[in-house]
Amino acid sequence: MTEFVLVPGAWHGGWWYDPVVEALTTRGHRARAVTLAGLADTAEEHLVTLETHIDQVAALITGPVVLVGHSYGGMVVTAVADRVPHLVRALVMLDADVPDDGDSCWSLAPPAIRDSLIEGAGDDGLTVAPLPFFDDRARPHPLATLIQRVYLTGAWKQVPEKVFAAATDTPGGLQAPASTAKVRDDPAWRYEEWPTSHNVLRDGPDRVVGLLLSLSVAARSATR
Repeated sequence: MTEFVLVPGAWHGGWWYDPVVEALTTRGHRARAVTLAGLADTAEEHLVTLETHIDQVAALITGPVVLVGHSYGGMVVTAVADRVPHLVRALVMLDADVPDDGDSCWSLAPPAIRDSLIEGAGDDGLTVAPLPFFDDRARPHPLATLIQRVYLTGAWKQVPEKVFAAATDTPGGLQAPASTAKVRDDPAWRYEEWPTSHNVLRDGPDRVVGLLLSLSVAARSATR
């Protein structure tokens, strides 16, 4: 059995991974999809920052795990892996941000994404509204998490398996161009290009599930 912790992108909850969780658990694995603070159905009064999300996910890691992040979730899982690299068997980035020390989601975003964040934060200055075409379950995303810098020691680079899946069928170009360029030719990364939109589950979970199952085999072998 392999344990997976799956972190969604901005505006989305753990529900985004529901078909992946079902497929993994059916095959005997343990999969936990996280709804990050501030994105549940019930409103939260306290200020939510990037550090809040990192602390939340780090608290779930008590043994060997495969960490999976989509989009903004890459910021979170990288920082968690930086804290407990000895417990992370693999780090999977689904068209996600791959930060260096001092980066933020804002600093890594292309200009069009920055413009949409500014527009979406216009109502209250505290959260960024979901885009109109998002799932009805999407929630306003805490703005502070997108602009706060992440602080990394570099220990996360010790994780033995690192995978980046770049979505190439995205109108307007890559959603994570800085991260894609960073890992594409780095031998420390397994780099894949998927002919799908930034919503890599748009066409169903099979591609994501297949990738994670291949890593579960490697993770089991590493612990023998």
